[in-house]
Amino acid sequence: MADDLSDFFALPPFKADEALVTLRRNVRDIKLLTEKVNGPVATFHLRQLPVVEMILTPGMSASGQPAIVLKQTKRPSQRPEWQTHTLASSAEVRKWLDQLKLSVKRWEDED
Repeated sequence: MADDLSDFFALPPFKADEALVTLRRNVRDIKLLTEKVNGPVATFHLRQLPVVEMILTPGMSASGQPAIVLKQTKRPSQRPEWQTHTLASSAEVRKWLDQLKLSVKRWEDED
């Protein structure tokens, strides 16, 4: 009986390609950021300074499934210091997007 319930409450599988499309749309909705696409890499800029790069990579998650790999700057600059994030679930995508929104707000307040 317990096995039946664990299947019932299982999360849907993470579809990284669909999540990347949705994530790019959500980041574009942050009005201060502009998107530039160069092949498979999407780069987002704040005041013409790169702040986020994202790409879909096969087999990067712990389970070997495709994942979204992001590079985010600590703050906008000509020579940014990048932090790498690997997103392999919908919860990680939502958490990262919330953190990006807070970062963009902080960057705007600093100027």
